[in-house]
Amino acid sequence: MRTLRLHRTARTSALATAAVLAALSLTACGGGDSSAAGTPAPVSDAPSPQPANDAKAPAEQGKDAAGSTTSPDTGSAPDSADSAPAAATKKDSGSTHAEPAANTSKGGDSGVVTLACHGGNSKVTLKPVTRPLNHMLLTVTNTGSKSCNAYGYPAVRFGEAQAVPPVYEESKPQAVVTLFPGESAYAGVMTNSADGSGTGGYSTKNLTVYFQGRDLSGSTGQGAKVPLSEKVYVDSTLTVTYWQADMADALMY
Repeated sequence: MRTLRLHRTARTSALATAAVLAALSLTACGGGDSSAAGTPAPVSDAPSPQPANDAKAPAEQGKDAAGSTTSPDTGSAPDSADSAPAAATKKDSGSTHAEPAANTSKGGDSGVVTLACHGGNSKVTLKPVTRPLNHMLLTVTNTGSKSCNAYGYPAVRFGEAQAVPPVYEESKPQAVVTLFPGESAYAGVMTNSADGSGTGGYSTKNLTVYFQGRDLSGSTGQGAKVPLSEKVYVDSTLTVTYWQADMADALMY
């Protein structure tokens, strides 16, 4: 009987041990499965929202970038670029083409101008100036239909003077002054000395201006009688300048 009980006890223990081992085996398998299944889960969960955010971010950034770059381009930049060339073209065409057209309408000559200005195609005036002292401004204006040249310097005759007054050689321009119809040239006239050193002074209201030709020898064409509003006092220091294109240049001497 004792032997049989020992056999049963041993068998029971063996069965219990087998059951424990089976349970442990199942637990180990279950734990491995859960860890194997659980490990990929965080990996798959973590990347899934990331691509969605990344895909959305470039779209929003692209949209913002497109909006920021489009606004300036369609705004002031093209307008200023277009307006600047338009304004520049208009200005250039006016300066390079309008002047020759105006000269032609005034009777501008094609080719070299050789006609001398004189009393028959020009008007002459004499006006006092405040500076320099004892100076007056002689102006010749082309009243004809063709361009003319103001050659050399004016030969002025106050009253019944018999001699032509001298010219300031320093005032000789680099080129002959050409006058289109309506344009003017200028000459300065020192009527008398400021310090009273001049001699043979007299006053007159009569003035005649004669013009030089291309060869600068003697006068050419008609003389111009210049009306004077009041008498002008002249003496032996009476001097003139060459014809100038600019009024200021005529009054420098």
